[in-house]
Amino acid sequence: MRYLITMTGLALLTLALAACSPPAPVVKQPSKALPPTQGTPAARYVHAEADQHQGESGFRLLMRSTNALMSRVSLADHAKHSLDLQYYIFDNDATGRLMAQRLLAAADRGVRVRLLVDDINASKSIDLFDALDTHPNIEVRLFNPFATKKPSLLSKAAQFMLDMHRLNRRMHNKSFIADANVAIIGGRNIGDAYFDAGENTNFRDLDLIAIGPVVQQAEHAFDEYWNCAAAYPVKAFAGKHADHYDLAKLRVELAHDARKFAQSDYAQATLSELPNGPSADRPGKWFWGPATLVADQPAKIEASSDQPELRIGPDIKAMTDATQHELLLISPYFIPGDRGTAYLDALAQRGVTIKVLTNSLASDDEPIVYAGYSRYRRPLLEHGVQLYELQPATGAPQPPTVGGTSSGVSLHAKAIVVDRQKVFIGSMNMDARSKLLNTEMGIIVDSPALAEAVTTFFDTATQPQYAYHVTLKADGSAHGGTMQWQATEHGKPVTYDHDPGVTTTRRVEVQMLKLLPVESLL
Repeated sequence: MRYLITMTGLALLTLALAACSPPAPVVKQPSKALPPTQGTPAARYVHAEADQHQGESGFRLLMRSTNALMSRVSLADHAKHSLDLQYYIFDNDATGRLMAQRLLAAADRGVRVRLLVDDINASKSIDLFDALDTHPNIEVRLFNPFATKKPSLLSKAAQFMLDMHRLNRRMHNKSFIADANVAIIGGRNIGDAYFDAGENTNFRDLDLIAIGPVVQQAEHAFDEYWNCAAAYPVKAFAGKHADHYDLAKLRVELAHDARKFAQSDYAQATLSELPNGPSADRPGKWFWGPATLVADQPAKIEASSDQPELRIGPDIKAMTDATQHELLLISPYFIPGDRGTAYLDALAQRGVTIKVLTNSLASDDEPIVYAGYSRYRRPLLEHGVQLYELQPATGAPQPPTVGGTSSGVSLHAKAIVVDRQKVFIGSMNMDARSKLLNTEMGIIVDSPALAEAVTTFFDTATQPQYAYHVTLKADGSAHGGTMQWQATEHGKPVTYDHDPGVTTTRRVEVQMLKLLPVESLL
């Protein structure tokens, strides 16, 4: 019996090791971004606008999640020559399938579609990607993939254990580029939760629609990732792949899903929400200014130690170093570490007002990340940093979703505003994972008007009915005062002396998670 158990164990280990071998290098056809489209009504409009602002780029701020979805759909529907998409997550849900249907329709019109998706969650959508890739005008690649096309949860766990240095590094970038003329860059992935269509928690996020010179910078960054060694064609993996029959079947299914989506309460609510006049995130108003797209190099995932020249951190630091009066930080995962806390303290000592919006324990979808943040909360408050934590809004009226209504919200936006003059919006969280492990991207814009719009977003989100204001009560207690959370509930001010909106069990869980030495991985 022991012999049988031993031999069975060895056989399973052999299979696991085989499954955990990194994918073999593949020969793939390199490709580059197509030149900006000329001559179409959309292209003429973009070029006419840009000609009035030589050397500057124009932006619209996408605050409403429904506008963010419809903007992507519109770009796909009006594309004439190329669509380049790069995402950390592309879910096989209602909005993901709607986007897939619009990409397929674009490909049918002759548009070249390149879709690059990180492989961490791609197994949920792999059959969708495989079928789309069968179309002659669509190519799908997976970034830093697992060894097999569709690994089981057990296989993923085994591969992580044996190849953690590689698989723990993910492509967190998010971009959508149409005809090399228009780009959407920001924090949203493709999936119901990012467009207020999720039945559970939905994310509050920010994107920028961009035109002008910065779009060519975005195309260059996309090409670097698309052609790097870590990007694998979806057809490169062993096993059965989709054929033209599967594509035809998918085409019918996606058309049916699109009709169903159009009849949903969510779609009707989206149409009714469209404002009659221009606003910060609707047609009629562009924010213009010098802009730079910043993106980590793909080689960052291969680095065995920190190499600042491969990442965007130095660009962000140069921006915040210049702060004279006010620094606004928006990050769902905010773990400044000792160095970051000291850095913010130094800014505060110079007289800079620092305000931070992050998730509360009740709104955070990653309690272990909140545990990391909570270590630095008191020191930050003692240094004069103003902290705001988003309320989950559980029980409050939420927008209709594809399947009903959602149960709450969570912060997912990543933004920085310096002196109401410069803005960063992108994919980068303010934590060690974004700094050292994942690849990130974003846009730095010098525009007081755009900065004011993002500041308005911050000021609204930190109102007491939407966020907890975390403060220290000067009561003579140890460590400078008792921590308290102030907010407004049902129109009345309330104060808590512990993380509100969660059970005692969850608070105890966070205290236990704080003991784990995993901050460098968060």
